Amino acid sequence: MMKNNQLKRIMFFSFLPMVLLIIQGYSPSTNTKDQKLIDEMRASLITEILNTWYPITLDTVYGGFLSDFTYDWHPKGAQNKMLVTQTRHVWTSSEAAMFTNDDIYRKIADHGFRFIKDNMWDKTYGGFYMLRNREGKDIMESFGDEKRAYGNAFAIYALSAYYKISGDTAALNLAKKTFLWLDKHSHDPVHKGYFNLLTREGKWFSQTNYKSKSRDKRLANWKDYNSSIHLLEAFYELYKIWPDSLVYERLSEMLTLIRDTITTQKGYMKLYFERNWKPVSIPDLPKKINYFINNVSFGHDIETAYLMLEASHTLGIKPDTITLSVAKKMVDHTLAKGWDKENGGFYEAGYYTPGSGSISIISETKVWWVQAEGLNALLLMAKLYPKEEKYYDAFLKQWEYIKKYLIDHTHGGWYIEGLDKSPGKQKAPKATVWKINYHTARSLMNCIKLLQSEHELLKEN
Repeated sequence: MMKNNQLKRIMFFSFLPMVLLIIQGYSPSTNTKDQKLIDEMRASLITEILNTWYPITLDTVYGGFLSDFTYDWHPKGAQNKMLVTQTRHVWTSSEAAMFTNDDIYRKIADHGFRFIKDNMWDKTYGGFYMLRNREGKDIMESFGDEKRAYGNAFAIYALSAYYKISGDTAALNLAKKTFLWLDKHSHDPVHKGYFNLLTREGKWFSQTNYKSKSRDKRLANWKDYNSSIHLLEAFYELYKIWPDSLVYERLSEMLTLIRDTITTQKGYMKLYFERNWKPVSIPDLPKKINYFINNVSFGHDIETAYLMLEASHTLGIKPDTITLSVAKKMVDHTLAKGWDKENGGFYEAGYYTPGSGSISIISETKVWWVQAEGLNALLLMAKLYPKEEKYYDAFLKQWEYIKKYLIDHTHGGWYIEGLDKSPGKQKAPKATVWKINYHTARSLMNCIKLLQSEHELLKEN
């Protein structure tokens, strides 16, 4: 087990970049309204997220976690096990163990760790498989035997969190092995960054005649922001438990790429890039495909603002006014262009019409994870910029929106979409291979920590 001083150091790093609060001149204090929010969010986290998802999602027959549940939490479906699902559960239960100091979550994390270690790691070629069946065996659906940097990033993220609460060197060693496998096979030594889609052996699709199952063959050879931001997330968690020079270098590389290349001057991210990081541009695409390639994803933008600040803090950049400025711009752009000013909530996607500079909303859907990430980022900005009241006001409105339209107060969990725009989703599945509790649990844990930090973390440091 880890010593107390090591655990305290790791728990300190898990908090958001508090040094930036001091730079901004924030004066710590806790008011009655914030204490009420803390109590309310903690109750929701425990009863409507953690106690709802656990232990019901544990697969006590084959290990790992069940994937598919109805709106009222009955298991239904194939229960295939995707790497992203399984690792996010390990991360959530590990973080919950630290947050609540309840050993039950440690045991849940143990359960999940054993499954991914024994069933999802490719013992022949290395790297984690993207999909297994319920028993943990081969399955050729959807992803075939392809591998993803995206999924392996979440493996690193989860293993790092699990090591914090377990001290299990097997988890640390597997996290190191995964990083080194990715760096060898996915990293581009010429133009930097990582290719997301790989063969089972770890080759870039452009290096082979591999017939990809991806929706578009061209997409297989592009780089993208979605895998990039989660690699950033994985690397800063790994560096906290393994301060290796190469991890530091790659973390710094990804932060610089995301901040200075992937993010535009307006404050939103481009989705796809050629190998040399030139934004993908294909003239005369059908409208639907054009929207897919060139949309503005408000949820990814506002989430990335937070992830960049975490990365900068982990790198020890003091002060990092450049990253802070870009993160603020991303949140400001999302509030200005993707926020429902009347009801609260963030829309799913917008689109800038070429040549006009004007943006239109192409999807008013309010997806659950977007709302969770928005809540977290708004409160972070409110703490970093306390004189700009728009952030805290929007945070309060966002929390009211979530309580009214997203949390299922009867059955527990969050609806997949806000019911103001998607009333028919009230009986949509509560859990799928893509819908897990990682965004919601992280958001509420972070918000509680931020609200408490006014009289705890800042007072101590």
